[in-house]
Amino acid sequence: MNVKEVYEEAIKLEESPLAHYLFHLLQERKISSNDHISKIDLNQANHQTVEEMIQKKFLHFRKVRIYSLKQNKTDFVFILARSQEDAIQHYRETYFHSPLNCIETSLDNDFYRGTDRITFRDMKKEFTIFPAIVGSFSRNGRGVN
Repeated sequence: MNVKEVYEEAIKLEESPLAHYLFHLLQERKISSNDHISKIDLNQANHQTVEEMIQKKFLHFRKVRIYSLKQNKTDFVFILARSQEDAIQHYRETYFHSPLNCIETSLDNDFYRGTDRITFRDMKKEFTIFPAIVGSFSRNGRGVN
């Protein structure tokens, strides 16, 4: 695996610190995008500069997570949001009551949508405004909608 592939994966997974460190090292020509990952030495970075980049959101990361909000004993709603508080507030505005709980889950969980398998990470690409309701699940056999 080379530096470019690690950088692309860091961006895909929204790993802000790693992406900023790699960007900085590339910018300073301490590594090149074709170098093997074994060439990455984060100690070569100016940590203060990278910290400032992260704080200023230089690479524009605004991490979106997926939350499972429990409606009742059997029904759940999935909401993409930047925070648990945003997910709960969106749920309240949509359903006019509070959820029983709100649990962050993995964006990499996959399920069937129609006949295709899809992950929440892939579904996230279909949205531009967050928070967003992306589906629901019922334990009584209806599955994800």
